[in-house]
Amino acid sequence: MKVRTLRLRMMLLFCTVVGVLLAGSYLAFWGLLAHAVHTQLNRQLLETARPIISDMVSEPDAKDVDRLDLPGEFFELLDQNGHVLQQSKNLVAPMKLNGLDLSDSRPTFGIAALENGETVRVALIPFQQGNQALIFAVAIPTFGTNRVLDSFGGVALLLFPLSLALTAGISALYVGRSLAPIKELTRHAALMAKRVTNRQGFWTPLPVCSPHDELGRLAQTFNHLLKSVDSAVLQLRQFVTDASHELRTPLAVLHGETELLLSKPRSTEEYRQTLCVFDEEFKKLTRIVEGLFTLSMADAGQLHLVREPLYINEVLEEACGLATSRARTKNISIVRDLNQELSCTGDEAFLRELFLIFLDNAVKYSCEGTRIHVTLGIRDGAIQTRFQDEGIGISPEHLPFIFDRFYRAAPPTSGEAQSGGLGLAIAQAIAIAEGGIIECESTVGVGSTFTVTLPIAHPYETALVPKQKLILR
Repeated sequence: MKVRTLRLRMMLLFCTVVGVLLAGSYLAFWGLLAHAVHTQLNRQLLETARPIISDMVSEPDAKDVDRLDLPGEFFELLDQNGHVLQQSKNLVAPMKLNGLDLSDSRPTFGIAALENGETVRVALIPFQQGNQALIFAVAIPTFGTNRVLDSFGGVALLLFPLSLALTAGISALYVGRSLAPIKELTRHAALMAKRVTNRQGFWTPLPVCSPHDELGRLAQTFNHLLKSVDSAVLQLRQFVTDASHELRTPLAVLHGETELLLSKPRSTEEYRQTLCVFDEEFKKLTRIVEGLFTLSMADAGQLHLVREPLYINEVLEEACGLATSRARTKNISIVRDLNQELSCTGDEAFLRELFLIFLDNAVKYSCEGTRIHVTLGIRDGAIQTRFQDEGIGISPEHLPFIFDRFYRAAPPTSGEAQSGGLGLAIAQAIAIAEGGIIECESTVGVGSTFTVTLPIAHPYETALVPKQKLILR
């Protein structure tokens, strides 16, 4: 059966690791204890045998071992072949040495058995008695030491499951509390997923329990992400709504004119007038579609610019010339201060379109008989172009949104809504692609000033700019 919950998987992993560590620790403690006990027994056997061996070496003819009868201690004197020469009175039969090596020149320790089956810890100590090599065997029972080891093993077997159970309980509590923020994040995200079709927006801040730990930073990151997604979704919905509205108007005009034209036979002049209406509406549709295409390319990061050295004052002069004819129809004069030659690297066609957008807007929203001031200069190491009109101005509450696509703001002088269109959105996309920025200052009833800041060309790029260029007719 596959474990599905993260909580259970973390508990199993935690308990497995702790169980392995506990088992290893208990085994290590048991081994160290057994080694310490055996070492202590070996030391005790050597200390017991030392004075007896000294007596046998000093008095070879005495039968010291046969006279020994100490409780809990057993003695034998062996030759090199393992034959018993002497044994203590408390031994009924020789000890069973269970194959211990008798030929070793150093003391040998091991386990032996008595006649009654009792196990003892034995030490075989070789020594020299005159010219004869003998082996002295001394043994003590292992019952006490085995009981100590068995007691430790029993305690370990009892503590091991209790430790695992306690570990599982602690891990369940800790993991549960640790995953509680994730559970809350999941619940909150699922709630937002159900509200994603809400036209008023689906985003609400995720709960942040502790902003300084990993889960807190994750929640904050999700908050930023969901806020951006919510804003993008709302902007996309508004964009689609506004785009459909903008496209619907010229399509409705074309449809109405077509129905009117086909309702009965018309004269040549009427056909010509209707075709002129068609031409104007098709131009509007073309501008909208081209603007949408430009913005979609900019959003996708595929707005490819032709980087070439140019004089920005000449491009600006050409744009002013193109806007002059329209300004003349409203008796608006374009005052230019473009005497300074400034070079930069950019796309001439897109820069001309950028400047024309601000000039067209200035003409569109300026009153008759006013002036539009266009200035060019360098400030803070960058090229600045300013478009200052004497138009109706923009209310402060609308300024943050004027670069949004199809944004509509009510003019202060009328109750009718006006369409911001795609012009300023396209201008901002071009400025960003050229590495520049756009700033706007406006006062209602006084006018607006748009400032375009572009990076200045490097010296080696300036050398590439042709000295003779077509000046605007």
